[in-house]
Amino acid sequence: MAAHATLSARHHVSLGLAIPVALGAFFGFYAGFLRRTGEAVSWWDVLYGVVAGLIFTAVAYGVGRVQRSMPTELRAATYGALGGMSVGFLHSLTGCSILRAVGMGLIIGAVTLAVSFYVFYVKDS
Repeated sequence: MAAHATLSARHHVSLGLAIPVALGAFFGFYAGFLRRTGEAVSWWDVLYGVVAGLIFTAVAYGVGRVQRSMPTELRAATYGALGGMSVGFLHSLTGCSILRAVGMGLIIGAVTLAVSFYVFYVKDS
């Protein structure tokens, strides 16, 4: 019985916070890496990555907090938009044309929308 009492006293980090923070850290690191343009790492690259990661974390956390109040279609569209915009933004940092970055964002956004709609529809049924 004593093991159950000590187990419930522990504090666990919610996945609703851990997943956006982990994804935001990866997003920020990758954005700073892509912005580097082959030169030595500068503080501006690090700051750029930190700010991009913080913004992505805040948006992903906000989407995660309000997703339960959305209908299935809107929730899937929100995740599709988040995925598409983030990949399009990262692709634009590579130095490609804006049309190619928008095209990649639209493709990834459409695939994310379709997959998330399927997952949410099956889970809600």
